[in-house]
Amino acid sequence: MKKLLFLVSLLGILSPSFAQDALGIGGQNSNEIKNPLVWEGKIIKTNDTDYEISITGFIDKEWHVYSQHTPSEYIGPLPLEMKFLNADTDFTLEGPLEESETHTAFSEVWGFDEIYFTDIVVLTQKIKLSKPEIQVIKAELFYQVCIEVCLNEERYVVFDLAANEVKFIDNYDDFESYVAKEKAKTDVNEANKEDDVTDNSAVDKSSKKSESKGLWAIFFIAFLSGFAALLTPCVFPMIPLTVSFFTKQSKNRAAGIKNAILYGVFIIVIYVLLGSVIVGIFGADALNALSTNVWFNVIFFLLLVVFAVSFLGAFEITLPQSWSNKVDSQANRGGIVGIFFMALALAIVSFSCTGPIVGTLLVESASKGGIAPIVGMLGFSFAIALPFALFAMFPGWMNSLPKSGGWLNTVKVFLGFLELALAFKFLSNADLVLQLHWLEREIFLAIWIAVFGTLALYLFGKIKLPHDGMENHISVGRLSLGLLVLAFTVYLIPGLWGAPLKLISGFPPPLNYSEAPYGVGYTKLSSAAGRSEDSTLPEGAELGPHDIISFNEYEKGLAYAKKVNKPVLLDFTGYACVNCRKMEERVWASPHILGILNKDIVLISLYVDDKRSLPKEEQYTSETTGKRIKSIGNKWSDFQIRKYKANAQPYYVLMDLNENNLNSPIGYTPDVDEYKQWLQEGIGAFKK
Repeated sequence: MKKLLFLVSLLGILSPSFAQDALGIGGQNSNEIKNPLVWEGKIIKTNDTDYEISITGFIDKEWHVYSQHTPSEYIGPLPLEMKFLNADTDFTLEGPLEESETHTAFSEVWGFDEIYFTDIVVLTQKIKLSKPEIQVIKAELFYQVCIEVCLNEERYVVFDLAANEVKFIDNYDDFESYVAKEKAKTDVNEANKEDDVTDNSAVDKSSKKSESKGLWAIFFIAFLSGFAALLTPCVFPMIPLTVSFFTKQSKNRAAGIKNAILYGVFIIVIYVLLGSVIVGIFGADALNALSTNVWFNVIFFLLLVVFAVSFLGAFEITLPQSWSNKVDSQANRGGIVGIFFMALALAIVSFSCTGPIVGTLLVESASKGGIAPIVGMLGFSFAIALPFALFAMFPGWMNSLPKSGGWLNTVKVFLGFLELALAFKFLSNADLVLQLHWLEREIFLAIWIAVFGTLALYLFGKIKLPHDGMENHISVGRLSLGLLVLAFTVYLIPGLWGAPLKLISGFPPPLNYSEAPYGVGYTKLSSAAGRSEDSTLPEGAELGPHDIISFNEYEKGLAYAKKVNKPVLLDFTGYACVNCRKMEERVWASPHILGILNKDIVLISLYVDDKRSLPKEEQYTSETTGKRIKSIGNKWSDFQIRKYKANAQPYYVLMDLNENNLNSPIGYTPDVDEYKQWLQEGIGAFKK
């Protein structure tokens, strides 16, 4: 399995490696400051207190910048963040920070989808001033720009409303002390306004196009959910009953068709109103923010478990009987009003089946923000309403409908198992954010294997639930579905041994969030790599990749090196550094290299994207870059730039105990022999 994963990784990185070599990235050419992204800004004034401010970044060829929507609960790419200072005091943010079109691709390294920009990135924010005299809006911009090598960047942005200028300031102290030029505010002239609108039109179109794709996906998933609800015992039997009622009560066939279509339209209206109420109460994007909250993920988990248990037959979720009685009495009034109340009666009576599906759908669509709940309800209700209209138009089709029976309960139970599996995704989200390691990848997959394995047994008729009939055989359709579920269950099992399981990418925790990151049953052979089995670690050290003793603090690592009289290997790395992981997996894992790293050097790994804050008394403004050093990652990045005039990772330095370089530092070096020769050269210089 290890060799197979190595070959897959090798094939996946071969082409990018050639690209970065051609551009002079990595190896001996990495000892330089890179700036692959250039920014410019714009201000549009819409009235005395309302502005639309935006910045546009032009990205060098082959590089990419991670979106603000890149999953941030995992160890992986760092999402873009624009932090506005004095928000809610000097001004309010009107809606979310909008971004231009992004790309999405599955990452073999991280095990989930990456969301990123190429060529150009545009960020737009609408603001409303609390007071008209406010003249300056300040923001701190954080992002990661990558081409296999990743750079963690921070920019200070000033929107000078009085001068109608956007400034990108390098020095934090200058940024902090910036005040608007002493001149009266002037409105942007009409020509400039027209230019602004023209310049932003393409971005708006691309942003809307991206949003449109997401909404269509929501609609399609909701439509399938509605179709599933249609096949439940609460809804399916209503089709022939309702259509027969309309055709018999109407004076002619045309009237019956009209009434049935009107009935379907009212079903759509009722569910869309439900989605609109949700958006109206919570706001278009508040649900999106809540969906990433730990407590709401836990609540969603409990809610879906209750829905699942209901579908499995433990109890039914119903609305008060008085509601149904009142609606039924109104349905007898006839005319358009009566038809509306008939549709409302269907929604209430079928709630025990449709409620859990609607609830799950609203939870999922809420995570998309905006009008997604409304679009979701539109797709769901359209699937429910469509059969009533079609069968009213073509009554003969009803003869082809399967008769009601035990298969309807099978559908309901099947949905219950799906609800139960989905519930653990929300619990996993909460666990990942808190980094509790309670629901690691192996446990999550074990739960899914148990859930879908039990579902397969149920479909094969080996398990009976409360509302099942006493059939002596199973249908071909049920057998086929059971085989499909069984195949999916078998597919999940290799995930316990480290298989990436791309089919369900994004559902289980990432590969590195595991009890055994190398796969269940993997035995580490540390002694084979040249290091004796010693459970005692030096003070301040931890086990790094391949159990190499590693320090994450420069001073502690250097002190230990002096104690044992060994040279230091400085490893400037990052949690989100793809090439760093490739070096560790392809080069460091080689027995020729691993033995050297374990016996002959002291490894100090400095993570430049460590977001943990420095104590207030240790924060400072860099004399080299002028940026404010607030986090541990900022500190090591500034150290690399100040001492080695480089800002890319991975970056390797061999130095002696007086902190002098033993040879020239190198970057990404995927050739094992070349890296070994570099190590031996530095170690040889240390021994002289």
